[in-house]
Amino acid sequence: MPRIKKIPKRICVGCKETKDKKELIRIVRTPNGEVKIDITGKMSGRGAYICCSKECLETALAGKHLERALQVELPQDLAAALEKKVLGETN
Repeated sequence: MPRIKKIPKRICVGCKETKDKKELIRIVRTPNGEVKIDITGKMSGRGAYICCSKECLETALAGKHLERALQVELPQDLAAALEKKVLGETN
């Protein structure tokens, strides 16, 4: 009997819903303090996940949920890049 591969689940910091890891965008704080969008999902560092919806992104940024999860202040250019990525994913 073949083994069933487990699909990893993660929690969105915006809406607090548990979803498949592949459905979410990962933002990572690298060991040297940089904050980046992790496209591969395998970068080293502390990660936080967010849905591909504008509402979740706005909630996470307004409530500083991303900053709290990553334990660092977010650069403004990262917020703009995230917004571009989310709007690009929904279209």
